[in-house]
Amino acid sequence: MDSSELNLDLNLCRERQRRLARVLVENNLEKAVLMRAEHVQYFTGFRPAPVHQAVVLLDRDGRTTLAAPNQIPDRVAADDVRPFEAQWCCTLRQDQLTAAMTVLADVLKPTTGMSRIGVEGSTSLSLHLPGFEDRQTGENRSAMVDIEPSLWKLRRKKDADELALIRKAIDCTEAMYATARAIIAPGITELEVYNQLHATAVNVAGEPLTGFGNDFQSNSPGGSPRNRPAESGELFILDLGPAYRGYYADNCRTLAVNGQPTDEQLKVWTAVVGVLDFVQQTVKPGVSAKALFLEAKRMLDDVVPGGFFHHLGHGIGLFPHETPHLNDSWDDRFEVGDVFTAEPGVYSPALRAGMRLEQDYLVTESGVELLTQFPLELA
Repeated sequence: MDSSELNLDLNLCRERQRRLARVLVENNLEKAVLMRAEHVQYFTGFRPAPVHQAVVLLDRDGRTTLAAPNQIPDRVAADDVRPFEAQWCCTLRQDQLTAAMTVLADVLKPTTGMSRIGVEGSTSLSLHLPGFEDRQTGENRSAMVDIEPSLWKLRRKKDADELALIRKAIDCTEAMYATARAIIAPGITELEVYNQLHATAVNVAGEPLTGFGNDFQSNSPGGSPRNRPAESGELFILDLGPAYRGYYADNCRTLAVNGQPTDEQLKVWTAVVGVLDFVQQTVKPGVSAKALFLEAKRMLDDVVPGGFFHHLGHGIGLFPHETPHLNDSWDDRFEVGDVFTAEPGVYSPALRAGMRLEQDYLVTESGVELLTQFPLELA
């Protein structure tokens, strides 16, 4: 499929709006007002530029109104689109949210009595809501209810249009690892690896990425690239998380800098691959992500005690870390439609300084589909 065809399906955006409308009815809410870019995109198909903001308002009857920066988008799932001036004479306004809420004032104002509005608890939306004070008493006539947990739950099961964007982001990582295998050798700096991998991903995407991470360090558990040459004998961890049109991939490979892994490195690699095999054979709807994490930790602690000190993985989508959470701080169970990562790792000075391997999976009715079908080898 040509990249120009890869967008959220507007019909599926409408279906997602209907799901949200049902949440409003179930919670006795009059409307939802959402300002996070990922939610604007999820429900309308329109993603504002990084320097712009937008607001989507959805009534409990399913009617959707979008406040869009500067002009009406070419393709959008909304019943009413109201442009606002996001910049004056090319200068970006810092009060875009207030401007956006102002053009929505008539549909935001309560009709009678107290209005219950669903909002994202992680935002300060109340600072931008106009016209909610009673003119006679001065009292606020709105009650804001945090529906963000419900939004996270709605976003968990990926629709076909979302999967297409995630797969494109994964295509970027596959090309990045091919480039990495061609260029990594003693003496190359982490910054040079980063630059070449970023260029590779952009070329595959055919456009600028909407996100780019995560780990680009040699002889380290991970971190941002440094102007440091990789050395012979080290392991170079590449945990790559580019985002294509808002949707993230996240997978990891570890490469032996000199192309000749030691016996100890190969022994640990075999154990880490064994955990990935265990994940692929075990996960299906209803399985406990917490129990999966605990068993993976036990398996790796048998190889290097204490060498596995982070989560086993997490969901991905419009945010790098989504539900399900594969660690013991949550007690999630896998569901059909989850897209998640598994990233077992082991770290010790003897490994110079450790390795991590990460795969991406889609949970199906009977198990999982592996989305990252490219090599795991150290060399």
